[in-house]
Amino acid sequence: MLDVIDSARLGELVTIADAIAALRQAVVSGRSTGATARTATSVRMGHLLLMPAEDQELVGVKITGVAPANPSLGLPRITGTYLLHDAATLQPLAAIDGAALTLLRTAALSALAVEELAVPDASRLLIFGTGPQAEAHIRALSTVRKLHDVAVSGRTPDGTAAFVRRGIDGVALRPAVNTDVRSADLIVCCTSSAAPLFDGSRPAAHATVVAMGSHTQDARELDTQILRRSTVVVEDRETALREAADVSSAVAAKELADVIALADLVAGTKVDQDRPRVFRSVGMAWEDLAVAGRVLDKTPH
Repeated sequence: MLDVIDSARLGELVTIADAIAALRQAVVSGRSTGATARTATSVRMGHLLLMPAEDQELVGVKITGVAPANPSLGLPRITGTYLLHDAATLQPLAAIDGAALTLLRTAALSALAVEELAVPDASRLLIFGTGPQAEAHIRALSTVRKLHDVAVSGRTPDGTAAFVRRGIDGVALRPAVNTDVRSADLIVCCTSSAAPLFDGSRPAAHATVVAMGSHTQDARELDTQILRRSTVVVEDRETALREAADVSSAVAAKELADVIALADLVAGTKVDQDRPRVFRSVGMAWEDLAVAGRVLDKTPH
């Protein structure tokens, strides 16, 4: 019988720490390279993404729906299902809430990068966004750094105020002010913005910047200035040049010489501590498989 794992059960089975560990193990073992590119298909109210991946034991595929009109209906913008199969027989093992899995693995991947890149005493976070990814990222980053001050910048003052009022246990939230870009140790972008969210000349030299998940040519949370100033880390160089519009345009314009792959960073590649560090992710199928595998480890089968 196919095991169906909804959002609540996923949260019970796999903690943020579990997900970070699973992703680190996948990177160390080489499973973060050579992933199959995602396939996008347009449908009437958005598009569907198909993201397959495999390792020695498991095969998985995520079918994600992106419905831009859903928030106006009070529904999530991202939907989906993850199907996990045995690699040897292709027998189905589990169906996992795809949106919840995406939320967990994306925030955990950012936390893994921050663990490697951020100064040890990083405690001031500026986060752009007030949606589920913003909350997930605050929770995930709290596991790798002691956050004493979290400034929130949303699209509207009302949305920002509502997010701050809802709160997150153990974390002090407040609306962002103009000076936070200069003073933040961590700057995290959790939006689908088509335009850069801040002036890239302003973050401090010790700052770590994370821009997560966008994989289309009309999304650009970062400007060329911050990329030019920074050491830039990506999940996979080929994938970033194909899907991260801000990175690919900066490389094409010779404003960014090169990028570092996450695997090289985890393996010990040193980064310049006298300039900002940027982690730009697009979301890859191996990440879903790594965390889904940890789900399977926690369930009887």
